[in-house]
Amino acid sequence: MRLERVIKIESLIDIARGKHQADLVLKNAQIINVFTHEILCGDVAIHDEHIAGIGNYDGQQTHDLKGRYLSPAFIDGHLHVESSMVNIQEFTRAVLPRGTTTLIIDPHEITNVMGLEGINYMLKSSKYNPMNVFIMLPSCVPATHLETAGAELKAIDLLPLLNNQWVLGLGEVMNYPGVLNADEDVLEKIKIAKGRVIDGHAPGLKGEDLCAYVAAGVRSDHESTTSQEALDKLRLGMSVMIREGSNTKNLLDLLPLVTPDNERFLFFVTDDRNPHDILSIGHIDSMVREAINFGIDPITAIRMATINTATYFGLKNLGAIAPGYKADLVVLDDLRQVRVADVYKNGELVVKNGVPVYTPPPPVAGTLRGSVNVRWLDVADFRLPATGSQCRVIGLIPGQIITESLIERPRIVDGLVQSDTERDILKIAVVECHTGKGPVSLGLISGLGLKRGAIATTVAHDSHNLIVTGVDDRDMFEAAVHLARIQGGIVLVEAGKVLECLPLPIAGLMSDQPIEFVQSKIASLIKLARELGSRLDDPFMALSFLSLPVIPSLKLTDQGLVDVAEFRHVPLFV
Repeated sequence: MRLERVIKIESLIDIARGKHQADLVLKNAQIINVFTHEILCGDVAIHDEHIAGIGNYDGQQTHDLKGRYLSPAFIDGHLHVESSMVNIQEFTRAVLPRGTTTLIIDPHEITNVMGLEGINYMLKSSKYNPMNVFIMLPSCVPATHLETAGAELKAIDLLPLLNNQWVLGLGEVMNYPGVLNADEDVLEKIKIAKGRVIDGHAPGLKGEDLCAYVAAGVRSDHESTTSQEALDKLRLGMSVMIREGSNTKNLLDLLPLVTPDNERFLFFVTDDRNPHDILSIGHIDSMVREAINFGIDPITAIRMATINTATYFGLKNLGAIAPGYKADLVVLDDLRQVRVADVYKNGELVVKNGVPVYTPPPPVAGTLRGSVNVRWLDVADFRLPATGSQCRVIGLIPGQIITESLIERPRIVDGLVQSDTERDILKIAVVECHTGKGPVSLGLISGLGLKRGAIATTVAHDSHNLIVTGVDDRDMFEAAVHLARIQGGIVLVEAGKVLECLPLPIAGLMSDQPIEFVQSKIASLIKLARELGSRLDDPFMALSFLSLPVIPSLKLTDQGLVDVAEFRHVPLFV
């Protein structure tokens, strides 16, 4: 192994000095230099997987870029592939033509369902793809004590995985109250990751509490929704991940924060992005483009999509065009529009004129076990007896995953709370689906807009119990039973009939079909939901976050309503 490495270095040296021809030379490029904030004209010599030199070179193969721009390939600094509802192979096929060649994933969605089996599945799925897939180990499995997950991972379970070369550190520490209260389990996970990257998740945290969170070792955050919140975190030494997902759009709110003095501590992430947005809007390229349109200098925007991310994660051979760096490169036809033409991964052309030209890897060997284990259900499980005259109601906020905590008078008929379409207050239920014996918890939501039918999904962050809402108890029951029968997915039901369904057989989270199929199914589901009255751009993604008890203000888990600020269960009736 050492001899092979020496030979490789010697070859790079000889090629860099012009003594031997490079394997490949990209000639006549306008090279974006993220170190000096320049655009330089020249050739890029590539040997094996690495860049050997920049200047004037000859190669065994040459690709004349004819003055087009050459950028480092893009890096997504924080995402959950599961939210795309496709596997890593399909995700790669979708984002590679957009110029992304490196993903930093936190697989806490599948891990909360499948435990270590889920992490190993994601590692196996990443092999042989033209994509770097690095993992941040899920820190919150379960996410909190306020819900039932499919697994529980302690620090000792995660420790062996830190030796894997594709594992960079500890994923978003969502249980920030656990950090502040010195919870032994939370701190033990932080301790084993000391010396590695530790990502944060601290919406609204400030002052002394934020200081304590940072002092524990957390060094980033992707939950800032205002420039002031992000600035507070920058001032304490955190790197700020600027997020633009499908349901969490913070890019335009945070771009005014960017200055030449702080931009190196800011980088782009998508967090959760659905198939429609990936295929129609793009991936990290869309964030670079929108930043440029906002007024950010193009090279600065590209830095925030490349070297800034690589620097934070300690990826010393990614994120730039320089000798010794991996030859992960993007050819741009237009700099300001960030129009990707070709993509090189490890020096190989994998996308030509926007079309993937690589050979897809074989499917992952073996299958995951079934994950949707629901106890026997009855329509009566969705009936809500009235025990008071006022209720806490989850208030949806379009475009955000935070919610309001409202107090409303419910519609009561014959002693039972009913959905009230006139006032847009609907019943919502979470069905525990890991042990097969857990409860069905009930609550109310406002802002979905459904006038008829019910919608349900097993994509329900972070424990991914089955969540269903609707106008009619029978439709809610039918939707839940259908998802249990097909082992997970998304469904829309009206008058007792399934109108549309997207099966998600991989942990109840991901499809085994092409992303285009998933996108078409989601589009059909959204169209039908709008016909039934919903006003949201994507009611299914909005629904998927309503059981996430680490995002303010009011959420519903399988164990009941959660006041996130107080981090405890609260009764439905006031």
